[in-house]
Amino acid sequence: MDLQKIYATRFIEEALPAKNEIWKVICTDFFSQFVPKTATVVDMGAGYCEFINNIDCERKIAIDLNPDVKKFAHPDVEVINESCLSIQSLTDNSVDIVFMSNFLEHLLNKQQVFETLQESKRIINHSGKLLILQPNIRFLPNHYWDFFDHHTPLSDRSLVEALETLDMKIVKCYPRFLPYTTKSKLPKGRFFVKLYLRLPWLWPLFGKQAFIVAEKR
Repeated sequence: MDLQKIYATRFIEEALPAKNEIWKVICTDFFSQFVPKTATVVDMGAGYCEFINNIDCERKIAIDLNPDVKKFAHPDVEVINESCLSIQSLTDNSVDIVFMSNFLEHLLNKQQVFETLQESKRIINHSGKLLILQPNIRFLPNHYWDFFDHHTPLSDRSLVEALETLDMKIVKCYPRFLPYTTKSKLPKGRFFVKLYLRLPWLWPLFGKQAFIVAEKR
């Protein structure tokens, strides 16, 4: 499967600036509460680097097998083209935060998902956190499969179970957080994104993605 061709078809590069503006707001107004400014942060499956480019922290690392990631990463982002199953460039307990967004469903099976979570735990230091933004199949029984490279069905409940099996402490779990895609008909301007994040009662109405924060004991 040629992922570069799939992503080039799915994500029109001209639309990336608008998408990036949305991520700026989400990082500043929401994700920043979990990320100290002094932290070393890894973006697992970084893709177009929307998160790692916009989060405020001391050291930024993007991990992705796709060599095109270097084209999208800002100059202050270190890019590692290695598998999420074996990150040889990072030692045990060497980072504060591992973030992943819309990534685990692309892995081939649940064994790979578990090994990725396990590898993430290995590189996180004591009391470090794993942040997962993930399409929730409980609320997307059909649309979850609209993308050709979605292989593994995951819900907030199955992810929590896997994390607890790894002895991770669940700090936050929002089964419904963000809408499934930025291609939805919902307003996407900065004002509307800020408003949505500040009104959690809207999340159960429109949220199709889960957000989970797990801490390494």
